[in-house]
Order: sequence, then C-alpha cells, then structure tokens
Amino acid sequence: MKTKRIVAITLLTAAFACSKPAEDTATSAITPVEEGQSSVQDDESQKNIVQTAVSSPDHKTLVAALKAASYVDALSNAGPFTVFAPNDKGFAKLPEGTVEDLVKPENKAKLQDILEYHVYVGVIRESMVNGSMNLNQVNGKNVTLTREGGKLKVNGNEILATVDTSNGIIYVIDNVLLPPQ
Repeated sequence: MKTKRIVAITLLTAAFACSKPAEDTATSAITPVEEGQSSVQDDESQKNIVQTAVSSPDHKTLVAALKAASYVDALSNAGPFTVFAPNDKGFAKLPEGTVEDLVKPENKAKLQDILEYHVYVGVIRESMVNGSMNLNQVNGKNVTLTREGGKLKVNGNEILATVDTSNGIIYVIDNVLLPPQ
C-alpha cells in the first residue's frame, strides 16, 4: 500500500512539474507560429511543389493563383501530390481578362475548383503510365493521362517537363485544364 502511495505521489508531482511553464529554459523563447507549412525555412532539403513553382520563371501566374486561392500551404504539405502545372504561356491562352477575374476574392471558389483539377493526391510517375489511365483529381473530376508515341499527355495536352519535388511530382503543361461542367 505504501508503495502505491509513493508511486501516486511521484506521478502527481511529475504531472504538476510538467504543467508549469519553464521560465529559465530556451523553450520559453519559442513563440507559436501562425503561418502554415509554407513558412518553414529549409535551404538544405529538396524543394517542395510550391517552392519549385516560386523559383520557376515560367510559373508566376500559377503562383499568384495559388496565393489567391489560399492553396500555398496545402501544396507545401507532405503530400504526396501529382500536379499538372500550367506555365505562364498556358495561362496566356485563356480569354483576355480570365485570370484577372479568377483571382478576385468573389471568384475564389471557382479558382479553387480549377486549381484542384490540376492536383492528384499520390504520385504518378511516367513509368507507371502505359496506354491510358484516369486520375480522380482533388475536385472529384477525372483527367486522362496517356502515353502516345512515347509522349506523356494529360487530357490531350503534352507534358513538357517533369520535376521531382520533396512532396510529389510536377508535370509542366502549356494549357490550363478546365474541369468539365
């Protein structure tokens, strides 16, 4: 019985000691981070999807769209993701004023739907594609990934480049994929 009391007192003491703020330790200098995963600074590791897009001179419009849709943190997370990333030339093919209209706050849901149509949860490597396969995108709609004559295409659009990232893979395309209505 005496042993049980000693154990109980020890556990209670430890619990109270752990609940007190540590005034004299280095951890008291740590402040909570109010930013998401995209705020993590790491110059050593491979870049994630967003970091890769930000450093690309050909994806400025995509980065602006991700910011307007509040998707920077989502695509900075662990993933894994397969992203079909339209380059600036692809966005320029949209009717004049479309991009400017989509990034307005009142069109955020529409922009999110379009961006979600470019993202698959999981990694699909080129070597996995033989013939044709449908991928269910984040917005619930399907894209078709095909290999035709040695070339990889998504919804008939040729994939121009493949970029491995720390949280998935980017397939660069020169068209914006619009979800079916």
